Amino acid sequence: MEIRFDDKVALVTGASSGIGRASAKEFAKSGAKVIVHYNESKSDAEAVVGSIINGGGEAIALKADVSKKQEVEALIKSSLEEFGTIDILVNNAGALIKRQSIEEMEEDLWDKVMDVNLKSIYLVAQAVIPIMKEKNYGKIINLTSIAARMGGGVGAAHYSASKGGILTLSKNMAKELAPFGIVVNAISPGIIDTRFHERFTAPEIFNKFLDSVVLKRAGSAEEVAWPILFLASDFASYIVGETIEINGGQLMD
Repeated sequence: MEIRFDDKVALVTGASSGIGRASAKEFAKSGAKVIVHYNESKSDAEAVVGSIINGGGEAIALKADVSKKQEVEALIKSSLEEFGTIDILVNNAGALIKRQSIEEMEEDLWDKVMDVNLKSIYLVAQAVIPIMKEKNYGKIINLTSIAARMGGGVGAAHYSASKGGILTLSKNMAKELAPFGIVVNAISPGIIDTRFHERFTAPEIFNKFLDSVVLKRAGSAEEVAWPILFLASDFASYIVGETIEINGGQLMD
């Protein structure tokens, strides 16, 4: 079974590092033209594009704050000007920003995390849906987290709540959009070896997390990217409104 995306265009938000970067590169390897979205990390995004082009693929880096409607609209406009369409959307952009107890959490911190994690999915999907409807075809994959079902770590109430919202939003989107040929699913990573844990999780806490993983190791960004590609492919054409858990056995249904 070979997954190919020749003549397809994929937009990956938050693609300058981690799971987004791995996904962008894997889509390009499989023949897709890739829009590498970033907000602050321009040099990292351009490095991803350079890697894709050096490998014989096509990609562009585009900047936008995906929590703001006007910037999302500009992102989609620039994407269409470059590649003409968008067939696949991977809503990967997200952040924890910082850990803070619910008792002490600042309203501004709560709002920022909700905006970048949850509101961004609504805004980017809303902008892309008309393009997909016109073709009666589209694949949308939203990134949630194991925190959505387990509550997240200490000081991450804002993050886990936003990721829980993505679970339900994805199911609603799947129901609304299936009649128009647009298939929506979600991916829920567990402990993945990316900059996220380097920034927000102390080494001793990270090691405690690993104790609850059956495989006794963190996953790689590529191990999340591969299922994303599967959901974006026609091999997953009868999977709708589902969430694939990628956590090494930390959480089993």
